[in-house]
Amino acid sequence: MNRQVVLVSRPHGIPQAEHFAIRSAPLPTLQPGQALVRNRYLSVDPAMRGWVNAAANYADPVAIGAVMRAFAAGEVIASRNDALPQGTRVMGMLGWQDYAVTDGSDLRRIVREDDLPLSLSLGVLGINGLTAYFALRTLGQPAAGDTVVVSTAAGAVGSIVGQLAKQAGCRVVGIAGGAEKCRLCISEFGYDAALDYHADDLGAALDAACPDGIDVYFDNTAGRISDAVLPRIRRHARIIVCGTASVASWDPWPQGPRVERHLLNKAARMAGFLVWDYEDRYDEAIAALAPLVRSGALRYREEIQQGLQCAPGAIADLYAGRNLGKRLIQLEDPS
Repeated sequence: MNRQVVLVSRPHGIPQAEHFAIRSAPLPTLQPGQALVRNRYLSVDPAMRGWVNAAANYADPVAIGAVMRAFAAGEVIASRNDALPQGTRVMGMLGWQDYAVTDGSDLRRIVREDDLPLSLSLGVLGINGLTAYFALRTLGQPAAGDTVVVSTAAGAVGSIVGQLAKQAGCRVVGIAGGAEKCRLCISEFGYDAALDYHADDLGAALDAACPDGIDVYFDNTAGRISDAVLPRIRRHARIIVCGTASVASWDPWPQGPRVERHLLNKAARMAGFLVWDYEDRYDEAIAALAPLVRSGALRYREEIQQGLQCAPGAIADLYAGRNLGKRLIQLEDPS
């Protein structure tokens, strides 16, 4: 039998544990071209909120009664696909479940870094690392001497962005929630400064940390954090919209300060980023990031919970800021 986390009701805003249920289903018989993957790690990502809400998104919403869409990493344990022999380690959109049947179309990559933990294929060497690498390089285009500001700076994406920007010779300022995450930004991830967004006057803190203005803003939050950052951008600044974590709901559509005058007056550029647009270049990013991980030049933090029962409430925990590092769920061998 295959334990699966399924969506049982449609959330309005951030999904909670009660929107999911754990059910069991028999494993199907493999057809020609298919392989059976034993999932070892399940990913918990902010984007999952958008996948279950009915509001317009870049992907169709998960259907009620369907297995929760999610990245997972595991190994092939049976195969009728010559390209996926038994023992192959894979990462892809395999869902919140013990086992997944795949024909390869829902895989994102074969995990070939046998010397590194498989869990990294869901974090620093997975969608989080790929997002940081491509968004910063292609949209941010950091240059030595630039000031780069990163929101959710201690998170799975933000922490990598900060380190890559620092390696490019930039001054890097992180924005995070709480003293512990700000400490991590500096002590583990090498930020030059870290600001607590709970501060009474975030604008004044930004002025002190970025006296010459902001050249690149890597935005994972939107909302009032971005409202404080945008008036402080420099001429020809680059703003990367990677996430909108502070927006509780898209119905009604959120209202706030208008950004057009900031962009026009500074001849700045704002662009949204979706990592799916770079799927044909994933190997390029892994080839650049893996050596940095091996050498210790790119640090990461994982928060691994044990057991499928942790999955239903995991997205809500993420939005409540209860994680320190990449949130993963490790699956035990089914009895």
